[in-house]
Amino acid sequence: MSLFPLVSLLITLLLGATVCTLGQESVRDTDGNRVRISDQYFIQPVNTGNNGGGLVPLAAKISLCLLGITEAFQGEPGVRVSFSFPPTLIPPLPFAAVRTNSDITIEFKSNVCKDISKFWEVDGSGLIPEETAIQIGGNRRERNSRFKIEKVGEEGRTNIYRLTTSDGTVGAIPGPLDSSQLVLTNDVAKTIFFKFIKVNAVTTDVTSTSPVEKLRLRMIL
Repeated sequence: MSLFPLVSLLITLLLGATVCTLGQESVRDTDGNRVRISDQYFIQPVNTGNNGGGLVPLAAKISLCLLGITEAFQGEPGVRVSFSFPPTLIPPLPFAAVRTNSDITIEFKSNVCKDISKFWEVDGSGLIPEETAIQIGGNRRERNSRFKIEKVGEEGRTNIYRLTTSDGTVGAIPGPLDSSQLVLTNDVAKTIFFKFIKVNAVTTDVTSTSPVEKLRLRMIL
């Protein structure tokens, strides 16, 4: 059997892979290391003006288990997340790196509301019509649970990113307890930027001491 068809197929696949990775690079955490699907991270907003902490699931307006995603208090790292790729016929390597401008899913590692998933999604219910909320309860197979990470610049030596979907960019509006709540927006002024902190670089998840913070923590956990 001639090797030409096999060589031709290999060249085609390599060219396809090259095209698919154009404009992509590895997402980096605050230590400059590649963000990988096998690890867990805290997502830290950097431009909300609240000088707050990382992201946490917090009760939205409709019910206690319709949880939006909001910013924790200052000094609190938030609730850890993991990244994964949408299901495919060929599963990724266990330590695969997350790349910019490619589809990912995001999942909180939390015991809150045990009967629903912790995957992020864009709310499709229309229950909060003034802004489309980013919330938990998603399905990693569904289009509205797919996000992309785009690099927007650097702060010091740390890469800064934004999250996008096929329908818009992740932004922030004032939410519960004067925090910033994530929404889908096409308003540049509301766009929110993030950095990723690997969990082993921070001691614990969100903690709380003041009465207001304890109330907030009960809502989260």
